[in-house]
Amino acid sequence: MKISIVGSGHVGLISGVCFAEKGHDVLCVDHDTDKLTKLRKGEVPFYEPGLPELLKKHVASKKVIFSERTEDAVEFGQAIFICVGTPSTERGKADMSYVERVARTVAENLKDYRLVIEKSTVPIKTSERIRRTISRYIKGDIQFDVASNPEFLREGSAIEDTLKPDRVVVGVDSAKGESLLREIYGGFDCPIVVTSVGSAELIKHASNSFLALKITYANWLARLCEVSGADVDEVVHGMGLDHRIGHHFFGAGIGYGGSCFPKDVDALAHISEELGLEAPMIRLISDTNKSQLENFYKKIESELWVLNDKTLAIWGLAFKPNTDDLREAPALRLINLLKQAGAKLRVHDPVAMPNTRKVHPDLYYANDPMDAVNGADALIVCTEWPQYKEADLAKVKAGLRVPLIFDGRNCIDRKRVAELGMTLFGIGKEPVRPEA
Repeated sequence: MKISIVGSGHVGLISGVCFAEKGHDVLCVDHDTDKLTKLRKGEVPFYEPGLPELLKKHVASKKVIFSERTEDAVEFGQAIFICVGTPSTERGKADMSYVERVARTVAENLKDYRLVIEKSTVPIKTSERIRRTISRYIKGDIQFDVASNPEFLREGSAIEDTLKPDRVVVGVDSAKGESLLREIYGGFDCPIVVTSVGSAELIKHASNSFLALKITYANWLARLCEVSGADVDEVVHGMGLDHRIGHHFFGAGIGYGGSCFPKDVDALAHISEELGLEAPMIRLISDTNKSQLENFYKKIESELWVLNDKTLAIWGLAFKPNTDDLREAPALRLINLLKQAGAKLRVHDPVAMPNTRKVHPDLYYANDPMDAVNGADALIVCTEWPQYKEADLAKVKAGLRVPLIFDGRNCIDRKRVAELGMTLFGIGKEPVRPEA
């Protein structure tokens, strides 16, 4: 099938190359001409494992082509996926101006039937607004359908998540629309869950908010463990063996970040409140997540006493491993707090340093993890990259001015730290200190 995708960001581009991998012909639209120049050469403007190889393959095969015109998308594809941004405004309300613009352009250029599919994360009832907008601006009596097909990909494993999903959710209210979506996903080996359009819209927000709730609950447990002497890993392991609870998204740390959880939690609260239903529990998820990082900062401040003029190494800048995404990254919030306190920072991340330079050009960007720790008064771990987990801690100790680690992801080998006589503060655990 010919498929058009409007918006060639993380969701749109990955969806496009994965649809091509399944045999479809795809046109991706983006209005950033510099980005399009790179994409046409097979160059990916962000970090995602496996994506460059897949993009080059399908650019070469011409299964994926690009345009800067949404009008071309309307002409090319029988199915048009909307994958543009929906950034948060005040109190979590989503900015729908990009979605509305696409809907208008579709209406003004529609010549025969098209299935318009929301794939951007959007508030419930967005499909109704898209349908109303197209009906308002359409020229002539032309049939169309509007559907919802939320994405559930995780940055860092997005190709695998898209090609081998655990389910595909399609919200549709016409037999023709459902038939086209089943054809699109016919090559995917997973259940296809067909719902109303409104239910599909809500499933995305509800899923991400629930996962954020699990992370936040684990972080609250970690604080309780710290004041009670318990160990958070032991607690959540015992809980996770209950199949009703499970182990996924139960790792304690310095809080979640990224493009999905913060935005979707706030958006779900806003949607609920806009419909007249207060959402104190959902608001509490966001507030508790923010306070988790502040609690970590206070731990650093308390142990180091005076932060002014201290040299601190930071491992990890992206909000999670296997991505260069800095959106809502806890490390950036921590950097702001440490800089305000007068600390000097030596930072390292395998892929996110170029993006961080745009925000903090005044930091020292280390050539490798060991370069970051040389001469530092402490090491702070903010992202659990594999190379940090596997680092030679004897070399870390030798490089540090003070053998002190603040592990914001509980990823450093505590037993090895104890053997080396170092001090380590984790999340929800007793500190490791040298024996007197």
